[in-house]
Amino acid sequence: MQWEGREESSNVEDRRSLAPAGLAVGGGGILLVIVALLLGVDPRKLLGPGGVGQIAQQQEQGPPSPEEEKMAHFSKVIFHDTEVVWEEQFRKMGKSYPKPTLVLYRGVVESACGQAESAVGPFYCPGDSKVYIDLSFYGELERRFHERGEFARAYVIAHEVGHHVQRLLGYSEIVDKARHSGNKLEANHMSVRLELQADYLAGVWAHYGQEKYKFLDRGDIESALHAAKEIGDDTLQKAARGTVMPDSFTHGSSAQRMRWFKAGFDTGDIAGAAQLFKLPYENL
Repeated sequence: MQWEGREESSNVEDRRSLAPAGLAVGGGGILLVIVALLLGVDPRKLLGPGGVGQIAQQQEQGPPSPEEEKMAHFSKVIFHDTEVVWEEQFRKMGKSYPKPTLVLYRGVVESACGQAESAVGPFYCPGDSKVYIDLSFYGELERRFHERGEFARAYVIAHEVGHHVQRLLGYSEIVDKARHSGNKLEANHMSVRLELQADYLAGVWAHYGQEKYKFLDRGDIESALHAAKEIGDDTLQKAARGTVMPDSFTHGSSAQRMRWFKAGFDTGDIAGAAQLFKLPYENL
């Protein structure tokens, strides 16, 4: 992927210099209802004020390694790419694009959605319009999912920004209502729709980003598709349990995630994102 030499985003909070030194146990935690968890981790790992794992104190951390600094620079550049593309696309729709903020952290972080550990992977918090990422995730992407391509990392960031775009376009509100309906199966289905739509919007970003920056090298799209495949619910469940339980999916199968990212990339059609909430669930 061609990314070096372009501008970094200025909408960045770098919290890596301070990280939790200890954890204290508080009262009952709160369950987050909206969070993008690429690793298929139970969202209850994100706990709000008073929950288990409340930060007790902080201490200064050592300086980042050159490799970590390169990943930070990469993330800021890609985040700026998303800002430019989505500002242009929203302008075409006659809308403004309030930019999200990128938060870099180590280990544990506090957000408007509660406290998160790096194990949950990158996530978007609608409460503060911020995308959170512990840069060690890139190493996890390589170790656990055998994907070291830079564009796969860009896809991860674009997916989280896709959740911000969803909120601005009103799709997240639809899912919120379903999640509060009390119907667990329907809530899971709506969660899948939302995650696949974020994959689709990541593809839309890649479509217009390629037009603007010509940043794709040979094999980059395949790299993103491979990452999408490895983080599909069926692939994760089979690796963890040896069985697949479709009714418990929250992010979509590997085939679905690959399909919708590719559809967004091929078409660049933002309006096409509405399909995810119109198609019968079995046809996704």
